[in-house]
Amino acid sequence: MANDRLRTTLVASGYTEAGLASELGLDPKSVQRWVTRNITPRRTTAYAAAKLLGVAASWLWPKLNADRRNASQSEIVTLYPHRSDTPNHLWLDLLINAHDEIWLFANANLFLPEENPESIDILARKAAQGATVRIMMGDPDSPEMALRGVEERLYDAIPGRIRMALTYYAPLVGIAGVAFRLHRTSLYNSIFRYDDQMLVNQHIYGTYGYLAPTLHLRRLEGADFFDTYVHSFERVWEASYPIEDSNFWQQRQASTGTGLSVS
Repeated sequence: MANDRLRTTLVASGYTEAGLASELGLDPKSVQRWVTRNITPRRTTAYAAAKLLGVAASWLWPKLNADRRNASQSEIVTLYPHRSDTPNHLWLDLLINAHDEIWLFANANLFLPEENPESIDILARKAAQGATVRIMMGDPDSPEMALRGVEERLYDAIPGRIRMALTYYAPLVGIAGVAFRLHRTSLYNSIFRYDDQMLVNQHIYGTYGYLAPTLHLRRLEGADFFDTYVHSFERVWEASYPIEDSNFWQQRQASTGTGLSVS
């Protein structure tokens, strides 16, 4: 069965099969098979072709939607009803086995060094070995963190927990390979990325983080569930700022004379 949508789109756009193939760096026979045999190309190729043709890839190849849904569901390793149900060794295992990308995004993220004190040294070692370590925590002096305390009926405890957590993470400030920032966003999810695996602590209004569900994901080609959280992290990263620029850091430096960084 021919792909009539693709055939008519090619005509309307002024592309020939050979012309489109040339733009994509493909053999013209590949594009010909897309048209005459209704072959669905690889997702990245399909999106590149659709962009050139000015239409949605899923309109030209509806199978892409079904494939993406199936792949995205396959990205789910498991779901823990509560973060406290997540095996403690899993946090450390994922950290130890990560080599390229380690991202930690939460308000306080106090549980990780409290339950795994060695995690701070591991993060420093991973950065020294070439991993990109990005850490985002809430600004304890921001009204957003105070509001979170009210929402969870912990009041001043949230800013206090963040300050306590910062004492654990302090040795990582200023280390090559570690980017340490503070954020002032409404936290929808805490995101912990370890290369192509991720733990996402969902947040529920009025519920403590350790009682909220945690999703374990593993990235797969052609899926977009994992990448949804990657994009979320990047959006917050854009709005965050280096810890050295915060009032918290400057006040700490003034009180200690040296700050929290290490040489």
